[in-house]
Amino acid sequence: QVQVVESGGGLVQPGRSLRLSCAASGSIFRIYDMGWYRQAPGKQRELVADISSGGSTNYVDSVKGRFTISRDNAENTVYLQMNNLKPEDTAVYYCHADVLSRVLRRMDYWGQGTQVIVSS
Repeated sequence: QVQVVESGGGLVQPGRSLRLSCAASGSIFRIYDMGWYRQAPGKQRELVADISSGGSTNYVDSVKGRFTISRDNAENTVYLQMNNLKPEDTAVYYCHADVLSRVLRRMDYWGQGTQVIVSS
């Protein structure tokens, strides 16, 4: 059994920062890619950023230069540092982990989501 739990969301004013955290736990042998997705009301879920086990990163164009994804492999944790937040960043943010379990089953796991609201 694997659990993925996000934290760090909240209500902030434009231009401020938030740091999201996501910790995976349970029967984990290895985690490959980890990432953050977001979904705004009435819109399709989109990839915000992801990071491979080797540290390679990708970002959606709208957050480049403002967001930074990182991970701590020893703690099975991924972070998303969000700077200079804009109202259009408002969404529910979901953590994703590509997990190889201890029974050697590879599966995608998702957190329940953490809400980010950027508003003045």
